[in-house]
Amino acid sequence: MADTHQVFNQSTPLLDVNLYQADPSLHEAVKAFAGDDSDTHTRLSDLGARYGSAEAQHWARQANENKPVLHTHDRFGHRVDEVEFHPAYHQLMSLAMQHGLHASPWAQPGPGAQVKRAAAYHLFGQLENGVQCPTTMTFAVVPVIARQSEIAPDWLPKLLAQDYQPGVAHVGDKRAVTMGMGMTEKQGGSDVRSNTTEAVAVGHSEWGQEFRVTGHKWFFSAPMCDAFLILAQTEPGTSAGQTCLFLPRVLPDGTRNRIRIQRLKDKVGNQSNASSEVEFDGASAWLVGDIGKGISTILEMGNHTRLDCTLGAAGIMRAGLTQAMHHARLRSAFGRKLADQPLMQSVLADLSLESEAAMWLSMRLARTFDNDANDHELALRRVLTPAAKYWVCKRTPHFMAEAMEVMGGAGYVEEGPFARLFRESPLNSIWEGSGNVMCLDVLRSLARGPQCADALMLEWQAVRGMNAAFDAALNEFAPTLMHPRQDCDEAAARGLTERIGLLMQAALLLKHAPHDVADSFCASRLTGDWRGTLGSLALPHARKLMDRALVERT
Repeated sequence: MADTHQVFNQSTPLLDVNLYQADPSLHEAVKAFAGDDSDTHTRLSDLGARYGSAEAQHWARQANENKPVLHTHDRFGHRVDEVEFHPAYHQLMSLAMQHGLHASPWAQPGPGAQVKRAAAYHLFGQLENGVQCPTTMTFAVVPVIARQSEIAPDWLPKLLAQDYQPGVAHVGDKRAVTMGMGMTEKQGGSDVRSNTTEAVAVGHSEWGQEFRVTGHKWFFSAPMCDAFLILAQTEPGTSAGQTCLFLPRVLPDGTRNRIRIQRLKDKVGNQSNASSEVEFDGASAWLVGDIGKGISTILEMGNHTRLDCTLGAAGIMRAGLTQAMHHARLRSAFGRKLADQPLMQSVLADLSLESEAAMWLSMRLARTFDNDANDHELALRRVLTPAAKYWVCKRTPHFMAEAMEVMGGAGYVEEGPFARLFRESPLNSIWEGSGNVMCLDVLRSLARGPQCADALMLEWQAVRGMNAAFDAALNEFAPTLMHPRQDCDEAAARGLTERIGLLMQAALLLKHAPHDVADSFCASRLTGDWRGTLGSLALPHARKLMDRALVERT
C-alpha cells in the first residue's frame, strides 16, 4: 500500500516522567508543611518516578478498559458474591498499599505524617483514581477501628500492614486487609437518618456486641474489601437514631457473611473500581461506638475521606495540566508552537494557577489532620474540610474540559488520557457529600461559635498588606464571615463557601509561592473582572507560570 501521508506535528506520550521532580510547587508545599527532610523528598521522588513510569500508566489504562466483573455464584450454584479484577488493578493496589497510602500516618506517626502521605496521594492521583477509593476508605477507618478494643487486636495490624492480599479469606489468614463502607440507601442518599436497614442484637461474641442485619445499601463501596462500616437502625420504631456497625466478609468461624451483591454500578467514570448495590440477609455485624450515635461515629471516617476527595481532585487537575502543557509545547499551528501563542498562554497559565492553588489548599488541609494539631488547626479543619472539598472538587470538571480542549480532537478520543480523566473529574464532588452538603457543613461550622471564623481570619491576617486585591477582597468579605447567621442563609451558602476557598488559596500562595504566582492569582480571582472561565484574562507572567508548572527533563 502506497504511503499517502506522513505523520508529523504530533506530540508524544507523556511517559517515564518523575511526577514529583516535574512539580516544584509540590516540593515547596511539603517543605512548608512537613519540613525540609531529605529522606521525605527522596521517597517522594522515588514514588513520582514509579507512578509516572510507562509501566504504571499502562496498568492504569488496562484497569479501566477491563472493568470488574461480578460473580454471584460458582459453577455448582453456591453463592460466592465475588468480584473479579484485571491483573493491572491488583498491580495498582499493590503499589498504593505497599507505599503506605492507606495507613502511613497511623503506622508511622510523627510531625508532618499526614502531609507526607498527602503528597504521595496527590502523586498517585495523577496515575489512577479508582484504586484510591478502597485505599482512602481503609485509611479513614483506622482511627475508628483502633478504639474498638475487641475488634482491633485481630484487624488493626492487618489494616496497618504495608502489603496487599486480594481474595476472600478469614482475617487470620491474610497478611493485609482493606475496608469499605455502606451508608447511602435508595430512599435517602445523603440523608442517612432516613435509612431503613435494621439490626437486631443477638448477644456478645469475640468482636463485641453482635447484631443480625437485614436491609440494603444503594451505594456500597467497595464490595471486594474484607470488612465494612455500615449504618443501621438498632432500635426500630424508636427515635434512637442510626448505629455504626462493623461488617466482615468472612465470619470468625470461617464462613461467609450473608452479604448479597445484587449488581455492580455501571458508572460514568471510576471504572477500575467496583461499586455495588447489596442486600443484607441476616448478616452478622458488631457494634462500633455507641448505640444510636452511628452518624457521629462514621463522620470521623467521612472527614478523612473528604480530605482525600480534595487531594484526589487536585491530583486529577495536575494530570490534566501536565498532559495539556506537554502537548502545547510540541504541537504547532499557524507557524508557531501552541505554547508560544498569546491566547493559548493565557489558558495554560490560568490552568497552572488553578492547579497549583488546588494543591496548596489540599496540602494545607492535610496539615490540620496531623496529630500535633493545636486548637487553631482543629478549628481550621472543621471549616476548611467542607470548604476545600467543595471548591477544589467543584472546579475540577471545568478545569478538565479546558485542559482537554488544548489538545482539540486529539484529546477527545479514548486512546488518550483525557477520556478517563474527564470521566473521573465529577466524582469527588459527588462522593462523600455533594456540593450543597459541603456548603451546609460550612454554615454549621461557622454557626457553632467564633472559633472557625477566627481561625480563618488569623490565616488571612497573616498576609494582609502583601497584595492590594487580596486586602480589598478580605475587607469586603470579613463582615459576612464574622456574622454568618445574619448575613448568609442557606440559599447563599455556595457563594460564602467559594469565597472562603478563594481567599484561603490566595493567602497560601501569598505566603508560600513566588510573587508572580500569588499576584497573578489574586489579580485574576479576587477582582470584579473574573468570571470563572479559565484563560479569559491576560496574565502578564504567563510564560513564567507555564515554566514553573511543568519541568520536563530532556
